[in-house]
Amino acid sequence: MGSFATGVTVVTTKDSAGKPVGMTANSFSSLSLDPPLVLWSIAKSASLYTEFTAAESFAIHILAKGQQHLSNQFSRKGIERFDGISYETNNRGVPLLNDCLARFDCELFSQADGGDHTIIVGYVAAMEELQLDPLIFHKGAYRTLEP
Repeated sequence: MGSFATGVTVVTTKDSAGKPVGMTANSFSSLSLDPPLVLWSIAKSASLYTEFTAAESFAIHILAKGQQHLSNQFSRKGIERFDGISYETNNRGVPLLNDCLARFDCELFSQADGGDHTIIVGYVAAMEELQLDPLIFHKGAYRTLEP
């Protein structure tokens, strides 16, 4: 599967105590334009599985060229992933990262079993986009687009 080049995203939500949580995910896809739906999947073995499958809302951030540090930080285990990260929160308390290529503010639409993953479908309630180049992951390394 490493032969398929993907964008890099960070998905964020809050846990049951209101604490911000987030993780790097490359299993993101657009699903529908009407209604606006996106999906991503989380491994059932992921440390934040319970937090994300219980979340009623979440945000998906498509990372831009130069944001490898965010991808790396939100993929590390055993650390406070939001340490040193600038963010704001939406009206539902979901943490929103700044200066990403695009950001989707989502409400849970549905979940489905996907083998060793759960597929999470979000209704896009709001979206922001900046005119930046994307961060890409291919064959185990970060890449960028060349003109």
